[in-house]
Amino acid sequence: MFPKTTGLPTGRTALPRPVFSPRQNCCTIRLSWGSSGATVAAQLPMVSLTSILETAYDSKIESNVIVTRVDAAMNWVRKNSLWPMPMGLACCAIELMATASARFDISRFGMEVMRFSPRQADVLVVSGTVTYKMALAVKRIWDQMPEPKWCVAMGACASSGGMYRSYAVLQGIDQLIPVDVYISGCPPRPEALIAGLMRLQEKVDTEHALLDQKRSMLDASA
Repeated sequence: MFPKTTGLPTGRTALPRPVFSPRQNCCTIRLSWGSSGATVAAQLPMVSLTSILETAYDSKIESNVIVTRVDAAMNWVRKNSLWPMPMGLACCAIELMATASARFDISRFGMEVMRFSPRQADVLVVSGTVTYKMALAVKRIWDQMPEPKWCVAMGACASSGGMYRSYAVLQGIDQLIPVDVYISGCPPRPEALIAGLMRLQEKVDTEHALLDQKRSMLDASA
């Protein structure tokens, strides 16, 4: 890359000192050695030096590379792509439908893809009164959802039975399946549901995704 020079004293190290010449579109390389300060000068095209600098460092790479943890990346993907499974059992389901409308726009959080198949859903939104006759169907749908999965109890009836203190109503869906977020109200407004889903996003963001996945694989193999 640099010009070949002959006659350099043994044991001496040549020190290149580039001098740029913008007008001549070239770069002058000066090699000096010895006590006498003898120099050998050679000119290189500026194109060669530019290609060298681009190979050594490219500032555009900084904007294309992200350094993070595997858990943080997995949690970021999961919390922004939660697909709800709407389990509409009573009047709370109307508020759940309104959440997907243009006025509230749940798609801002990546949750507008409501799947009526448990195999394509991540979040079970239990909205309404859960009777004993319907409880086993809810439990069956929950078991068919793949891991990782979460549950949201929407409204007073799904959280604690609400006003129905009778022999026919289950006093809280958490007696059958684990609940991650409780949303109060009878019925709660769409803003309350969005706030509950945002709280679920915060919970997903703090989970140990990779460690939990390894633990579940070990439990399955055992």
